[in-house]
Amino acid sequence: MKKVSLFVDVQNIYYTTRDAYGRSFDYNRFWAQATAGREVVQACAYAIGRGDEKQMQFQNILRAIGFEVKLKPYIQRSDGSAKGDWDVGITLDVIEAAASTDIIVLASGDGDFDQLLLRAYQRYGVETEVYGVPRLTANSLINAATRFVPIEEALLLGKR
Repeated sequence: MKKVSLFVDVQNIYYTTRDAYGRSFDYNRFWAQATAGREVVQACAYAIGRGDEKQMQFQNILRAIGFEVKLKPYIQRSDGSAKGDWDVGITLDVIEAAASTDIIVLASGDGDFDQLLLRAYQRYGVETEVYGVPRLTANSLINAATRFVPIEEALLLGKR
């Protein structure tokens, strides 16, 4: 049985599924699909913590599925913009995991991760799977992955 490590860029998945489909990502179906016939070594979901009740309930659902939820504080800048980026944290965790897993699964459409997946494959020979919304996933990320899995109807909650 191959060992798998899952990494979810929660903000990216939330906004891309909402923008493309007006619906939410089904984390239970994702877990079932990404881990089928595989031994889970690690599963992390990276989110922004605002401390509101609805968000905390969602984070508890992720934990119940099997994810370790990593939170970064939400920072509102004086100019009205917001900051809350997990790219470096995800990168560090993926590279660390690549040494002891067979498959890295990344749920994100962020092209900033293309070099990460290429490096994980080149250095450790690890397979890389990207789950992303097809029209909102960077081509460079799709091309860097061993396998691209489109987030479509089967991985969404509710009906349109």
